[in-house]
Amino acid sequence: MTLMRYYSPFREMQSLQREMNHLFESLAPVTNKDKLGFVPAAEMEETREAINLKLEVPGIDPKDIDVEVTAESITISGQRHEETKTEEEGTTRTEFRYGQFSRTIGLPARVQNTEVKAEYKDGILKVTLPKAEAEKNKVVKVNVG
Repeated sequence: MTLMRYYSPFREMQSLQREMNHLFESLAPVTNKDKLGFVPAAEMEETREAINLKLEVPGIDPKDIDVEVTAESITISGQRHEETKTEEEGTTRTEFRYGQFSRTIGLPARVQNTEVKAEYKDGILKVTLPKAEAEKNKVVKVNVG
């Protein structure tokens, strides 16, 4: 006689649910006011005229974002403030990251840091960094060997 295990897809789904909940609880960020809260994702595109940079900073008020540009790099810093909540009963879980952030990105070409423009819309910070005149007209000789 062969023993066969009774297969219950609902039991398997419940087990998977418990494992996912446990994983979520173990990975939930702990707010630490002394350390940086998060590092926003960035996207950079270089054209002949400028370097276009986009940073993902949803939920941050534009007045809480600081942008500093040199000829060779850009530093973007800011803070996402934690919302205060009072709760009578139950549990609150969050994957949001709160606190300060700072990101310095080296630029692939020299820029005119006095002509930089920034726009914040729908949680995306778009920064346009015009290239310096010398970079626009730069011709590089390549040796074929």
